[in-house]
Amino acid sequence: MPTPSPVWQTSRFRIDLTAPKVMGIVNVTPDSFSDGGAYTDAPAAVRHAEALLAQGAHILDVGGESTRPGAPPVPLAEELARVVPVVRELVKLGVPVSIDTYKPEVMQACLDLGADIVNDVWALQRPGEQGLSGVDVVARHPSCGVCLMHMHLEPQRMQIAPMEGDAVPQVAAFLEQHAQGLRNAGLAAERIVLDYGIGFGKTVEQNFALLARQAEVLALGYPLLAGWSRKSSLGRVTGQDAARERVAASVAAAVLAVERGARIVRVHDVRETADALKVWQAMSAQDR
Repeated sequence: MPTPSPVWQTSRFRIDLTAPKVMGIVNVTPDSFSDGGAYTDAPAAVRHAEALLAQGAHILDVGGESTRPGAPPVPLAEELARVVPVVRELVKLGVPVSIDTYKPEVMQACLDLGADIVNDVWALQRPGEQGLSGVDVVARHPSCGVCLMHMHLEPQRMQIAPMEGDAVPQVAAFLEQHAQGLRNAGLAAERIVLDYGIGFGKTVEQNFALLARQAEVLALGYPLLAGWSRKSSLGRVTGQDAARERVAASVAAAVLAVERGARIVRVHDVRETADALKVWQAMSAQDR
């Protein structure tokens, strides 16, 4: 089985993945499922990002378009207006900055500002308005990091008609195909991270199967990012309907994902997750 790289090469940083990393979520959106509308202006978003760093985040992930089930697409100009002022400030903080987008033009604009990572729920499949693709953008960049995520269908339909059958081999095959596409375009393996896409067109049972069988995705040979934070599947098993009431479940899922080999966890609740991972690391140190 290929061994995932212990490093994630990004624009400005070689991120050490020998210890798990916490990616803090900075949503610059009015309608995200958990914190939509909380940080819609650039100063508020920057203050939130600074707070996440103080709480223990290692990476900041900026998004200007909600991908919750049923979310409408955001025009290119509007997404650029939301994220560019924030990214411009965050790259000054001396930490890796990720841009969560599927639009090649937004990827390019943020990489030009110094962003380190492209985090795409569409796995670089969506073409831009001028025919530019996400693969084109990252392939001509010398070193940016890339996270490829699996999504079934698109946000408007993904939970109306979720995947059928055993999701794990289907997700693994999709991610392998698109990671190989990046390798064929000239990207080094250490620039690529995979995300199996919890909640993106999958049933509750399929989501938990992906967690239980993470080893099958890790067998592809790339580091894994897990994005369980406040997801509705956690609410289904705990009975917590409100996203903000799923903190404990989110932390548990993050620790379980790391225990099963994930190297990055993308979370809203940074302090709680960072503290839980410190406990896991202290225990793990005694097992060596």
